[in-house]
Amino acid sequence: MNPNEKPNENPDGKLNEKPDEGVEKPEAPATAVEPETPAAPAVEGAESAPEAAVPAAGEGPGAGAPSGRRRLADALWPPRVTRAQLVVALLLACLGFGLAIQVSSTSEGSALRGARQEDLVRILDELDDRTQRLEDEKARLEKQRSELESSSDQAEEARRQTQEKERQLGILAGTVAAEGPGITLTVTDPVGAVESDMLLDAIQELRAAGAEAIQVDGVRVVANSYFTGGGEDMRIDGTPVTAPYVFKVIGKPEDLEPALNIPGGVVQTLEKEQATATVERSAKIVVDALRPVKRPDYARSSSP
Repeated sequence: MNPNEKPNENPDGKLNEKPDEGVEKPEAPATAVEPETPAAPAVEGAESAPEAAVPAAGEGPGAGAPSGRRRLADALWPPRVTRAQLVVALLLACLGFGLAIQVSSTSEGSALRGARQEDLVRILDELDDRTQRLEDEKARLEKQRSELESSSDQAEEARRQTQEKERQLGILAGTVAAEGPGITLTVTDPVGAVESDMLLDAIQELRAAGAEAIQVDGVRVVANSYFTGGGEDMRIDGTPVTAPYVFKVIGKPEDLEPALNIPGGVVQTLEKEQATATVERSAKIVVDALRPVKRPDYARSSSP
């Protein structure tokens, strides 16, 4: 070979292109295809949005990355729940359940919702009277304590107070006769619709209003009394009683009567059953029905 002769050169002055084996040719750069200009709208004044040009695969920034919608879907599903989120969700569920119960209880028909103004004033007066009774009881107990502390003969004073307490407990237990101001409640039942629970409701209302002694048709009603039957087979502590049912109640008349006449109370409930209830105040009510003293079978005094 002539050293002055250029290798692989054609007579035209171009090099012979002989690519080596295993070496890929560089591809010619791809030319971007310009998007077609959208056609003018056929109707004058009509607007038409041009179609968005979709970049070819492998072109544009972020080529090969998932779209924003795809990333949002991947972030939302499947849900990734942490322990803190579970605790918060449980607390919110409990709060919602409590609010639902509260709304349900307050949304129920209330007897006071349609009450007249004078009825509401009467109920407020009854609450004030109950508060005053509690204050009086507190003052009485404080007076007894001060008398015990200041008495020269504390043993004699304690004995006197014990006897007074025994008489009070005897009245509550029904073993001692009692008299004092109060009311007489008469319940007539012409159709036999009065049930035992209605009479028991009357007893509960009277006790809540401060009744200290109650007698119904010659039966002394105490803490453990029970009502059974109804109509012609009404019984109190197993003793038959018949209509009209006469309640003799010792207490403050100004508190007892309003307690029975509150909206939705005893009087209105009995009237719905075609029964009638009349209340009469009296300056002296005698409760003389007695209960036998029953010795407890198991309970014994813990005092020495």
